[in-house]
This record gives sequence, C-alpha cells and structure tokens, in this order.
Amino acid sequence: MHMGEGVEWGLHCCVTLGWLADEAPVSIRKLAAWFGLPQEYLKKRLQALTRAGILTSAPGARGGFALARPPERITLMDVVTAMEGPLDPFRCTEIRQRGAGGEGGGEEFAHPCGIAAAMRRAELAWRRELAAQTIADLMAASPQGAARTRRNYARLR
Repeated sequence: MHMGEGVEWGLHCCVTLGWLADEAPVSIRKLAAWFGLPQEYLKKRLQALTRAGILTSAPGARGGFALARPPERITLMDVVTAMEGPLDPFRCTEIRQRGAGGEGGGEEFAHPCGIAAAMRRAELAWRRELAAQTIADLMAASPQGAARTRRNYARLR
C-alpha cells in the first residue's frame, strides 16, 4: 500500500499544532519553514484537513492553522482519509471468472474469493489500528519532541 507524502506532512503538522495549541493559529509560512517544505503545496495539503474538519484556518496576517478539535478526538485514520480519500487499497476485479478458468464456476462465484476476503480482513485491521490511535497518542509518545518544538518555535518569530 502506498500513501502520498501528504499523509506524513498532515500528521506531523497535526502533532505540531497540538504542541503549539497556545500559539494558534500558526501561519503557513511558519509551518513550511518549520518542516522545510514548499509553502504552497503544504497549504493545499492542510486545506484538505480543513475541509475534513480536522484543522481550522483563519485568513490574514495573523491567520493560520489550528486543530479544529482536541487531539484526543483526531485519529490517524481521520487524517489518512482526509489526505487520501476513502478508496479501498485493494480492488478485486474477479479475474477468476475470466477466460478458460472461469468456465463452469457457477455457484462458486456467488461469493468473494478467498483472496478478496483475506485482503479485506487485512485492510480492516489496518483501518482499526489507525482509528485506535489519536494525535494525542502521538504527542504523548514524544515528550522530547514537544519540548523541542516549543523551544525552537520561539525562534521563528
């Protein structure tokens, strides 16, 4: 399974915005400088999180981005879905029913094949795992990151 770099960017921005909640909103200029990312592309990625209700954005010189809800209420699955969409990573096209191999399958083809069922179980496990972890969990797992972020962010002013 391949996810775009926007997922990583979005998750890191959410964690950083959680650590900087007292500084919110954080400008796109500062977030882009913080991570060394292209400002316009990062802005597009964060707009997807805003449309999904994960971030809020305020325009203007004092504007920027902030978490739209507490970090405990934003799951990793929320961010992945906002960035990548709700598409299933595996699509069964039922090739078993094509060509000579599909002849006479009849009742056998009434249900998904074992491959499709196994892939669906794996996908559901992946989704459950991401839905069980929150931005707050990521924040708590890196207390040194929180201290470094607050200390270094002051230098961007």
